[in-house]
Amino acid sequence: MTASTPESSPDRGRGIARLTPVALVRAAHPRRAVVTALGMAVAAAASGRAAREIALVGVTVLVGQALLGWDNELVDEASDRGDQRSTKPLVAGTLDRGTLGFWLACAVLLVIPLSLSGGIDAGLSYLLSLAVGVLGNRLLRRGRLSWLPWAIAFALYPAYLSYGGWGGGADGHPPTIPMTVAAAFLGIGVHVLSSLRGLVDDNRAGRRHVPLRLALRVGAPRLLVLAGLYCAIVIGVIVALGSTLGLSQ
Repeated sequence: MTASTPESSPDRGRGIARLTPVALVRAAHPRRAVVTALGMAVAAAASGRAAREIALVGVTVLVGQALLGWDNELVDEASDRGDQRSTKPLVAGTLDRGTLGFWLACAVLLVIPLSLSGGIDAGLSYLLSLAVGVLGNRLLRRGRLSWLPWAIAFALYPAYLSYGGWGGGADGHPPTIPMTVAAAFLGIGVHVLSSLRGLVDDNRAGRRHVPLRLALRVGAPRLLVLAGLYCAIVIGVIVALGSTLGLSQ
């Protein structure tokens, strides 16, 4: 029996990382995608939705978040190469633009019927949030208004849940204004948290989005704590609003 060498495990790990499915998952920003999908599924369950509707919400949001992650990778390829982010699949060469573009197109073709399966109003709300996210990948994200696409996209999430149901003919009710505002504030907090890992590269490249401006004032470790506390408070407010005012008007 041949003994394994110390190098065999790292080599095996690098080989797995070069597989296209693995590279696609890494490019989709999987942690954010899964957390967002689970959060929306939990919110759907808390609003009293049936099990099949909860599953539909979770799958739809997961596909939509993967779409945004892949779009972000394509938009950021040049800057990622400049920042020498070798962990990014496009920069590392484990994924090429053509393959990523193909799967991005597949995600678009999939997320449209999935979204509309929960009702026309609900589907349009979620698709609009994705459109805002895609535009945000290209506009505003590197300046003082970097928070705006996140706030708008998250503000549309309660509408997706409130109007939603099962089947394209589902017709719900508008969300309450306080819930919509609270969701927008949560989006701002998530924007700050999700930007923390790239602050050094962003600062070196001369970007000046809101999380970087805050980090330069208070320091990145303190900003992590403050942003986490902020998100926890906003989530607490959302839970309180859901138990008192409810999701829908």
